[in-house]
Amino acid sequence: MTLFGYARVSTLQQDLGIQEAALRAAGCQTIRSEKRSGTQRSERTELQVLLDFLRKGDTLVVTRIDRLARSMKDLQDIVHELKGRGVSLKATEQPIDTSTAAGKAFLDMLGVFAEFETNLRLERQMEGIQAAKARGVYKGGKARIDPDAVRKLITDGIKPAHIARQLGISRGTVYRYIPKPSESSG
Repeated sequence: MTLFGYARVSTLQQDLGIQEAALRAAGCQTIRSEKRSGTQRSERTELQVLLDFLRKGDTLVVTRIDRLARSMKDLQDIVHELKGRGVSLKATEQPIDTSTAAGKAFLDMLGVFAEFETNLRLERQMEGIQAAKARGVYKGGKARIDPDAVRKLITDGIKPAHIARQLGISRGTVYRYIPKPSESSG
């Protein structure tokens, strides 16, 4: 049985050292780590590399399940994928071991609480934004797209792919600014 570790922090300012040390102490010789938010699984490339590499009989080790997944659905998807390939999941700071019935039950309970905590945080964030809007101090995010620049480049005959590359936006965004042919012209 080979132990593979996964460590994650949400921001570039946070330190992975404590998690990596705990994973080494647990017997992991290979550790993949990343500084990424846990909300989007598709953005966690190191996790995906590790999941693709794990084989039957291996064990994925994390310090806590919130380092692995931030929603119950994401956690269940990962656990289901691991189980289907004969891979176990263990957490060093929680009594989680998916090779036992008690470990599986505890994992499910922790997943529910982790998702609950995330939802509470989002609710508090939205309440803060609403209060800031009511006071007139919330202006939203900074504009990332200059519609006039997009329209000028379209008018100049520049291709959408080139506009997107030049302005650092997606082609789909460029296409939204291309005038649609009028419905009345035949």
